[in-house]
Amino acid sequence: MDYTLEVSNLSGGYIWNRPVIRELDFSIAPGEMVGLIGLNGAGKSTTIKHILGLLAPQEGFVRVMGLRAADDATRYRGSFAYVPEAPELYEELTIREHLRMSAMAYGLADDRFESRAARLAEQFDMTAKLDAFPQTLSKGMRQKVMIMNAFLVEPPLYVIDEPFLGLDPLGIRSLLDLMVERKNKGASFLISSHILSTLETYCDRYVVLHRGRIAAKGTLGELREFAGAGGEATLDELFYAIVKGGAS
Repeated sequence: MDYTLEVSNLSGGYIWNRPVIRELDFSIAPGEMVGLIGLNGAGKSTTIKHILGLLAPQEGFVRVMGLRAADDATRYRGSFAYVPEAPELYEELTIREHLRMSAMAYGLADDRFESRAARLAEQFDMTAKLDAFPQTLSKGMRQKVMIMNAFLVEPPLYVIDEPFLGLDPLGIRSLLDLMVERKNKGASFLISSHILSTLETYCDRYVVLHRGRIAAKGTLGELREFAGAGGEATLDELFYAIVKGGAS
């Protein structure tokens, strides 16, 4: 099977020979949404940085659309879009200019840029803010800009880290609707979030990280079987059982 994202025997971290994550193995198929969950310090951010190509694996590899970052960094990074936990914007650029810069980076044609930017601005109630500068925006609005930049393009993979922080109800609903829309068109998603009830509703499978290793992975049913839980156990209950069981 051809996977959008492959993480194979991945070990790595910030200091060579001192891995933060160890022997991670998981994959995401086209049109699949996978939730990456774990306690603070479990290795989620380190895993994401390896997927983004910001950290080099100490062992194993990461492939997006069959390509490693070391093979062709430009093509590799053009295969995904990323929404970080904390908004990172250029204070001297307007929101429209941020969007145009993303369009240029991904080679998006002008006509598609205009139509997609207008649609996203309307969806996130940001039309009146397109020519504003970031310093005039609330944290939630800044997060909407990051989301709009990611969804302006249509790559095979979206990597989304705690996307709901600071968003108003309209922003959350707009983001979830966009995710479902792109998923139905074949895009893959890796989502890291502590809001497990939302992940339970939208994700197909889950990867549970604990102390830098995969403690469990699979569908909700497979996690229930792994944890020895009943058929009504929620993802929140399963996560607690799995992490508590691996705490010693």
